[in-house]
Amino acid sequence: MPDMHAVLERQLAALAAGDIEAVMENYAPDAAFVRFDGVCAGTGQIREALSAYLTLKPRLVELLQYAECADTLFYRAVMNVGDRQRDALGTLVLRDGRIWRQTAVFLGD
Repeated sequence: MPDMHAVLERQLAALAAGDIEAVMENYAPDAAFVRFDGVCAGTGQIREALSAYLTLKPRLVELLQYAECADTLFYRAVMNVGDRQRDALGTLVLRDGRIWRQTAVFLGD
């Protein structure tokens, strides 16, 4: 498996640290976070959603699959979220070294 892109490494570390400021530094000002339950458009909405997520103390357990092509990162991982292990899929599209578009889903939801 290839090494993770620095942006994904920073994002996972910031999430594990529970540091919303470090998390938000990874996002472009016009970022969007697309989920099946809705779209968070802009850093204000993303901050709100991820602040709630951080209360569940997310931690990477294992990176199962990872692919990278130019500005697009795609991953499958096992995460500890709250008191459960969850299988997660996500995509990060980068622009100027920051997350511009993101998708994420926990399998089984």
